[in-house]
Amino acid sequence: MTLAIRARNLVKEYDDVRALDGLDISVEAGEFFGLLGPNGAGKTTFINILVGLANRTDGEAAVFGHDVSDEYQQARDAIGLAPQEYNVDRFFPIQEVLEHKAGYHGIPAGEATRRAEEALKTVGIYEKRDTRFDWLSGGMKRRFMLARALVSDPDLLILDEPTAGVDVQLRRDLWDVINRMNDAGTTILLTTHYIEEAERLCDRVAIMDEGRKVEEASPDELMDRGTDRITVTLRSTPATAPELDLSDVHDARIEDGDLVVTAARGSSVVPDLLRQLEAGDYTVTEVDIERASLEEVFVDMTRTESAVEA
Repeated sequence: MTLAIRARNLVKEYDDVRALDGLDISVEAGEFFGLLGPNGAGKTTFINILVGLANRTDGEAAVFGHDVSDEYQQARDAIGLAPQEYNVDRFFPIQEVLEHKAGYHGIPAGEATRRAEEALKTVGIYEKRDTRFDWLSGGMKRRFMLARALVSDPDLLILDEPTAGVDVQLRRDLWDVINRMNDAGTTILLTTHYIEEAERLCDRVAIMDEGRKVEEASPDELMDRGTDRITVTLRSTPATAPELDLSDVHDARIEDGDLVVTAARGSSVVPDLLRQLEAGDYTVTEVDIERASLEEVFVDMTRTESAVEA
C-alpha cells in the first residue's frame, strides 16, 4: 500500500540552524496522525516541505508516492492545508476566495462554485458566503481556513494548530468536522499543543523535539509508559503502607487515610495489588485509578531528550 506520507532521513538547514535532523515519519492512507512537540521542534518546517513552501536540504519526502520536489504538482494537488497563520485574500467575499483556490487546482468554474458552497456548509458558515474575510469573527476565520483546505477535496488534510485560540465549543465543533472527514477516508496530519486533542482524535502520534522524532505510538501506548495513580480505600488504615512485591509499582504511601500506589500500567497492576493486600489481611472497600495523561508523557519524553543532548 502506498503511504500517504513518507519521510526518510529528512534534513532542513537554515544557515547554521538544523530545523530537521534526519526525520523519519510514515503515515498510512486513511490514518489520523498527530505531531506533538514544543515550539521549534520542526513540525511546521516539516509541513512546509510537504506543501512546497520550503525545500529540503537532504533526505526524502513523498505524498502518496509523489516526491514533493520532483512531482510537486501531483503531491500538492493531494493536499489540503489549514495553516496556523491567516494567509487569505481579504478583499473578496469568502466564497469567491474558495472558488479561486479551487481554480488553482484546475477545477472548472461550475464545479469550483459547487465545492466552495459545500465546504462552507461543512464548516457551518455558508450564510457568511458573501462576507469578506476581515469581517468574520475569530471563530469563523478558523472555520474558513478549514473550508479552504477542504475545497480541493484533498486526500491528505494537514491541520497546523487548527483550534489555536478558539473557545471550547468551537474546538469541539471543528473536531466533529475533522472526524467526519477522517471517517470518510481522508488522511489527516494534525499538529497541536492541546494534548487532549491528540488523545481524542489521533490513531498514532509522533513526538518531535529539535528536528527529530523522539517517539511514535498510539496515545494509549504512550500513556501506558507514564505513571498511573491507584487510590485504595481500606477498611482499617495502617500507619504505614504495606510492602508490595510488584515489579510495576514505583511507590506506595498512606495519604489522607488511603493507600496511594503509583505504578506503570495501573489497570494491569490492580488485580495483583488486590490479591497481595487480601493476602496481608487488608480489606479493600474502594479502588480508583487515575491514568497518566499524554501531556505528562510528552513533557517527560521531551525533557529526557533535552537532558541527553546536554
